Amino acid sequence: MVRANGAVSLRELARVVQTSEVTVRRDVRALEAEGLLDRRHGGAVLPGGFTRESGFPQKSHLATAEKTAIADLAAGLVEEGEAIVVGAGTTTQELARRLARIPGLTVVTNSLLVAQALAHANRVEVVMTGGTLRGSNYALVGSGAEQSLQGLRVSRAFLSGSGLTAERGLSTSNMLSASVDRALVQAASEVVVLADHGKLGTDTMFQTVPSDVITHLVTDEPPMGDERASTELHALADYGVRITVASLTAVDGGGSGDPGGGRPRRDVPVPGPRRHAHPGGTAPPGGPLRSAPLESATGAQAGGRVTDLAPRRR
Repeated sequence: MVRANGAVSLRELARVVQTSEVTVRRDVRALEAEGLLDRRHGGAVLPGGFTRESGFPQKSHLATAEKTAIADLAAGLVEEGEAIVVGAGTTTQELARRLARIPGLTVVTNSLLVAQALAHANRVEVVMTGGTLRGSNYALVGSGAEQSLQGLRVSRAFLSGSGLTAERGLSTSNMLSASVDRALVQAASEVVVLADHGKLGTDTMFQTVPSDVITHLVTDEPPMGDERASTELHALADYGVRITVASLTAVDGGGSGDPGGGRPRRDVPVPGPRRHAHPGGTAPPGGPLRSAPLESATGAQAGGRVTDLAPRRR
């Protein structure tokens, strides 16, 4: 299936072979050890190491339920009248579809897919960067895109990528995409990363956002037994990253009376001190660790929890 399609999701594999995702994940790990494929984003792709990047058709079929749940929660972070930047990616495209319902927004983006999702939103202003079109992900890149972002200031940047580790932060396989993402980060007071659990622990060639610059991570609950993703969440929490975890059961038809749809929730570990102040300003004063469900309507519908990690100096 990977050779035919370029990529396949674990959920689809489990359905086809009529077994559990835990079993499929173990088998995919064994195939990766033999060099027959690479694990990516809740699925598998043809092998290619740090430099390989799946195209949009392959990415759009990977971890679709996870991306939907993440986008639902991320949209709950955006307020009416806010100015934000949204980077390229299939997860940010899902976010854009939900942003169309929020009035008074100004959305700056280098993604044609994000702009298309917002094209018919009457009360959302869309500002596109310049640049050269990169066809594999429908994004504008290059010096034109970067120069158009100079002097820009917005409240938040919403970014995705190819991999996320505590050691290197968010990364991608393409140098031009990484450079534009860094320019988007420089324009924002806060950086929100959208990454499904399959990206946790995956490292690719070009760093875009170091861990100590990430303000907030929105992800989905790693399956039981996925030690790599759980380890990265522990380590990111140690950096003081605020972590929101979406529950898939609400997306897949969980109980509407329970924000989590009845799915068990595992607490994010209590972190150590945050190791940075964001380049856009001084970190807020320290405070107690707070953990509570999201209060927004979108968050309540999708289910999830948020751990707010107040930065503290060593």
